[in-house]
Amino acid sequence: MKKRWKKILPFFKNRRKYFVAIIPALLIGAIVFLTLLDNVRTDTYDIKRFAVSEETIRSPITIENKQETDQRIREAVNAVPDRYSISEEVTEERINYINEIFDAVLTLKEEHDEDTIEDMYEEEAIEIRSLLSEEISSEISEEVFISLLQQPEPALEEANTVFTQSLENVLNQGIRAENIQSGITNIERDLAYSELDENLQEILLDLADFAVVENSFFDYEATAQEKKDAATLVDPVVIRAGETIVREGQTITNEIYEQLELVGVLSQEGNIYPILALGFLAAVIAYFFGMECLQIAKERDWSVLPIIAVLLLSILAIFVMKIQSYFFDQSNALYLVTPIAAIAILLKVLISDRSALRLSILYSILAAFMFNNYIAGMLHVEAAIYFLFSQLAAIVLMKKLSERLVILKTAIGLILIHSAVIILFLFLSFEKYTWFDVFLYLAFGIVAACLSAILAIGLLPLFESFLGMLTDMKLLQLANPNQPLLKRLLVETPGTYHHSVMVANISETACEAVGANGLLARVGAYYHDIGKTVRPGFFIENQMPNNNPHDKLPPKESADIIIRHTTDGANLLKAHKMPKEIIDIAKQHHSNSVVQYFYMKAKELDPETEEADFRYPGPKPETKENAIVCICDSVEPAVRSLQEPTPETIDSIVSSIINSKISDGQLDNSPLTLKELKIIQHTVCDALKGIFHSRIQYPKKEGDK
Repeated sequence: MKKRWKKILPFFKNRRKYFVAIIPALLIGAIVFLTLLDNVRTDTYDIKRFAVSEETIRSPITIENKQETDQRIREAVNAVPDRYSISEEVTEERINYINEIFDAVLTLKEEHDEDTIEDMYEEEAIEIRSLLSEEISSEISEEVFISLLQQPEPALEEANTVFTQSLENVLNQGIRAENIQSGITNIERDLAYSELDENLQEILLDLADFAVVENSFFDYEATAQEKKDAATLVDPVVIRAGETIVREGQTITNEIYEQLELVGVLSQEGNIYPILALGFLAAVIAYFFGMECLQIAKERDWSVLPIIAVLLLSILAIFVMKIQSYFFDQSNALYLVTPIAAIAILLKVLISDRSALRLSILYSILAAFMFNNYIAGMLHVEAAIYFLFSQLAAIVLMKKLSERLVILKTAIGLILIHSAVIILFLFLSFEKYTWFDVFLYLAFGIVAACLSAILAIGLLPLFESFLGMLTDMKLLQLANPNQPLLKRLLVETPGTYHHSVMVANISETACEAVGANGLLARVGAYYHDIGKTVRPGFFIENQMPNNNPHDKLPPKESADIIIRHTTDGANLLKAHKMPKEIIDIAKQHHSNSVVQYFYMKAKELDPETEEADFRYPGPKPETKENAIVCICDSVEPAVRSLQEPTPETIDSIVSSIINSKISDGQLDNSPLTLKELKIIQHTVCDALKGIFHSRIQYPKKEGDK
């Protein structure tokens, strides 16, 4: 058992630093789950039919009301009338019968003169009946034929034309069994408006009784297709998520009760699936948040402070959105006022652009759920897009804090971006907005931009103070010459102050060349020799000519005084509550190098002198900025000591100093690569050549000594 624990314990010891990311991730996951629980969970109600609703109830889901849809389909199908098809054969047949009758009568009248026909009406009528079709002769009496034979030919021809046209019109409209009489009535009306005499009209009405027959028959296929088309055209009755089913004070009718039952708000069992989905979402958010925290921790040497800052800012973002969601509903757009860009600004300033960008995406995803008006299954995509653009704009627009009015410029840029996104939403919307709505929403966007800038300015000092985090704004404050320590350095050690300013300028240039924090190197260089203010007269740059106290001291004691300025400086900076990064530069700017002058002097007095007794305590530089200040601190006085500095001698000195530090192992703990050291060497040489360039020797005037 003990052997097993010996194997397990190292595993946890090596990985316990990962808890720096795991614990915040679990905490964020829990917060996301709890804050979104009421956004995805459906409330249920104990309501009876015909009771009065105590609150307004909206549908939590989008669902089809199949019962209502089926009822509308039945109504549409029943409203379709039966379809009938008109038989053209019957129509043509009846018209041909009428033409046949008139043709027979007219033909007979042409073959016999009028006198002969008048004496033989009955015989001629019998002859006509024998010549006509069987259906005509069987249905039309002899009296009709006799009456026709008694009419003059012109009247018969006109009657044939008028009657045939009227019959054709009536039959083309379709005659069913139940409206035969109405068809005959239509023909009677047409005849009444004609110029035919009344006797002939009476005869034609007898023919109408024969000619008007059923020619419109029920069409089963057409009727079925019509009913099918009508059913297809009925839109499904859909209850949409967020739709109000019953309002407060409204009576629960049977129809309303069925709708409430359909959308599931009457079920007391609840639905566990949204809870499971929310758990999965929270786990995904926690995973990506934890991975980002892990990367931040690795970059910051497993420091807890940046993780705490990210955690606090994320919690703040979630709670700001949650509080804002309580005031948001479909009738307003108050999500536009949310100052989410402030979180992105703080993340960029305190952590990095990468972290600000990645976490902005997570916050935007949460906004889609947070502003769903507490309707399960709904996502507010507009809020997510607005928040994403707002945060991205803040990240892009927020430049270095070393620039003046950078927050104000960012706020102005945010106003423009917010306005553009809001106008885009309005143009893409199907709803019609008044000019008042447009200006109101634009005002919301302006307020959000201003609030973001104000919150960023207000919260940044809090994070700097309570978490001890170093920002560009804090560095700018420390670089102010009116800082007490810098004023003391200037007054008590003017030579050291000048040296510090020179080192600061060169270090900043070198840092920017390799992508390090130039502002941090500059400010750290200002304070790196602050320990010399404890014994200013023991450092050569502050001594008057022929007044060196080291001449009266043994080499070891002199070396101890020189070496002690790093620890004195660190203690002085701690007493003034300076940031850890500045203190580290003061402690590490000499690495573990040897105080060469006093070591060689002691070596002359005692050959057994140990080199270790004349080395700085370190530690060795652990960051790029610390290593660069270390190099520049050695290079600047070496070049300044040259009587006539030339580009060649400057290159030679800088190269030899950097190589000696590498060979002595003084840069072993720094992350600088050989390639970066080459870049630093060239950059430092160029800077020094610009400072210590050769000067023209002006000729003396006559009489000058």
